[in-house]
Amino acid sequence: MPNQPTRRSASGGLLIAVLAAAGISVSLMQTLIIPLIPQLPTLLGTSSANASWAITATLLTGAVATPMLGRLGDMYGPKWILVLCAALLFAGSVVAALTTSLIPLVIGRGLQGFGAPVIPLGISVLRAALPPERVASAMGLMSASLGVGGAVGLPLSAVIAEQFNWHALFWCAAGLGLASGILFVLLVPDLEPVSADHRFDPLGALTLGLGLVMLLLPISKGATWGWNSPTTLGLFAGAVVTFAVFTWWQYRAPSPVVDMRTTLKRPVLLTNLASIAVGFGMFALSLVGPQLLEMPRETGFGLGQSMIATGLWMAPGGLAMMAAAPVAARVVSARGPKLVLVIGSGIIAAGYLAGVVLLGSPVGVMVLGLIVSFGVGFAFAALPALINAAVPVSETASANSINSLARSLGTSTSSAVMTAVLAGMTVTVAGHVLPSLNGFRAALLVAAAAAAGAALIALAIPKGPRPEVPDGAPSEQRASESDDLVAVQLADQRP
Repeated sequence: MPNQPTRRSASGGLLIAVLAAAGISVSLMQTLIIPLIPQLPTLLGTSSANASWAITATLLTGAVATPMLGRLGDMYGPKWILVLCAALLFAGSVVAALTTSLIPLVIGRGLQGFGAPVIPLGISVLRAALPPERVASAMGLMSASLGVGGAVGLPLSAVIAEQFNWHALFWCAAGLGLASGILFVLLVPDLEPVSADHRFDPLGALTLGLGLVMLLLPISKGATWGWNSPTTLGLFAGAVVTFAVFTWWQYRAPSPVVDMRTTLKRPVLLTNLASIAVGFGMFALSLVGPQLLEMPRETGFGLGQSMIATGLWMAPGGLAMMAAAPVAARVVSARGPKLVLVIGSGIIAAGYLAGVVLLGSPVGVMVLGLIVSFGVGFAFAALPALINAAVPVSETASANSINSLARSLGTSTSSAVMTAVLAGMTVTVAGHVLPSLNGFRAALLVAAAAAAGAALIALAIPKGPRPEVPDGAPSEQRASESDDLVAVQLADQRP
């Protein structure tokens, strides 16, 4: 078994850059296909409902893979699980790039979803391999990469799709997956597994995966199937039953996929609930901003921008999110992650409230994006710090995977709710039914309420204990991004 390197010996800057770039590459997969959505039925010779599976497949596989591979990262070390994620992302991109048919494209997009665990696994690597003074900023940057890739991916994919054949999008994704895999092999340290228990729980994995599919599928497809349809209601009911069985089994399994005793601890549970609300708020911007920017001026409020111009107006938000990470890290170190999450959620809420009067120009929409994205960067920087402060080192990757899953649940729910709000408040222009200005404003208010809810939840997160640190504790044990985190982790590692 390889020896775990000390924090002081890690090649910090390069490692942070590689993992953050990989996180951005993975999050690009979510926006990669957005410019193609209107053309997919024609390109694939199928219906719009069938073509939408090219988006849903990535969501489902990413949701299922994230907790599973996070657990495997704790069991066997994160390096080779990261390589596996990159290999599956590469394979899926190649499959999608070589096809013009629906089923192979859906399979390829499903394989791309296996890249999603890269972010929680990367956080696990950073926690174990960096000096303590660099952990907070590095994890904040890694966490923020989820939003940065989404913001940058829209204009980038629009340019590629407009200037080249649509297959070029997937060849670019394949290149990113291949480069990530090579860099993981060369630069990610081969850390010793943090979990001594190498038994995997197949029944837990099966019930968790099944429950996630039955939950996320109707959330994604409910607007198409009908929210009151037997299929939608049946899947929701099945999800409730399956999660009940999963929870019952996890308390009894000798080596559970998810340690429910840890997951249901108040700090972890509240952090994950806040993550759902933050994910909801983040994704609302991706649905409202581009639609309003591209809406025809004939509506009286549409801004009439091209696809590429829309992407460029939205792109500064990604830069704001990246810029927020180091600022938030300093506040985490000085005042703790709880305050940072409250501040970030408050900024998101304030941004959406201001957005109600900023929708009249592309510059106003850009300002809205800058405010909300800066708040998201703050909130995302706090989430892994809160999770790591509340869980033992042996559960770092799996706990952060559940947190990533919570964010994904928030974005999926946001998509369904925002779509319902905009579909319920419409105007008819030249025979086309479009969302109304009041619909966009209502959507912003719903997003502001979700962000405010995240702030209230964050206020309820209890402050961690501060036990005494024994004299002479080795520096390798000091795995923290704040004083609270140092204390909790040292307490966890004592025999």
